[in-house]
Amino acid sequence: MAEATANSGPHAATGEEEAPQAPPRVTLSERMLRIGVPVGMFALAILAWHFYVVINEVPHYILPSPAAVASSLWNDWGTLSPALLVTVRITFTALFLALVGGVGLAIILVQSRWIELALFPFAVILQVTPIIAIAPLLLIYAPDTQTALLICAFLVAFFPILSNMVQGLKSVDHNLLNLFDLYGASRWQTLVYLKLPASLPYFMAGLRIGGGLALIAAVVAEFAAGSAGAGSGLAFRLLESQYRLNIPRLFAALVLLTATGVAIFGLTSLISWLTLRRWHESAVRREN
Repeated sequence: MAEATANSGPHAATGEEEAPQAPPRVTLSERMLRIGVPVGMFALAILAWHFYVVINEVPHYILPSPAAVASSLWNDWGTLSPALLVTVRITFTALFLALVGGVGLAIILVQSRWIELALFPFAVILQVTPIIAIAPLLLIYAPDTQTALLICAFLVAFFPILSNMVQGLKSVDHNLLNLFDLYGASRWQTLVYLKLPASLPYFMAGLRIGGGLALIAAVVAEFAAGSAGAGSGLAFRLLESQYRLNIPRLFAALVLLTATGVAIFGLTSLISWLTLRRWHESAVRREN
């Protein structure tokens, strides 16, 4: 009787199974709102900045207007763009090395509890030590300034990726681990086909955090190094503009740094969404 009741649904009579519902689509108006609201608020903030400077007649050496900053960005592009390329190169190189080192060390750490107890404290020490205190030492021991800046950026971006990856590798469902053991999967097969895919959301979170921290560390390390010349980055241009009271150029360099950080966050978020959008709850759109 219970079986008859369970099978008496609208689809039971025809013998058809209910098809899975497709995820809800984003309408054009909703997409426009997602883009329009942030852009509109940004435009209002720039207008408020402009009217504040104009109404109060604030001197440009205290607070330049948005037009003065845009003019400086255009006129000084030949000076700022090479510095931007240096900072971006250091940031992405450090992020790549942090990805390789963080993922590789995380895989090693989860293989044995004793290895984790032996090595993980060193990673914590490097993380909690202020980068501004390490930079002068690296300038002494590194072969050149660019290498010292790269090491500083690497150390800051390394720990979030390592920590998230270790947590992801440890967060695999134990029932799935038992299933792999039941079918006689090797440790390598369990790592490749179960642990690494399951840890992808944690890895993507570490990637987003590490990308921003690599840029911050590159700038802070250059402040500490005080490097100048053709190979200097945007941090030196900030200091140079401050010393010369060229505040519009200082703001232009800040705009470039901010835009670079936003671009890195957008790129890492896009990579995360493309990787997780078809299967993980953090990227799947819900109806409510």
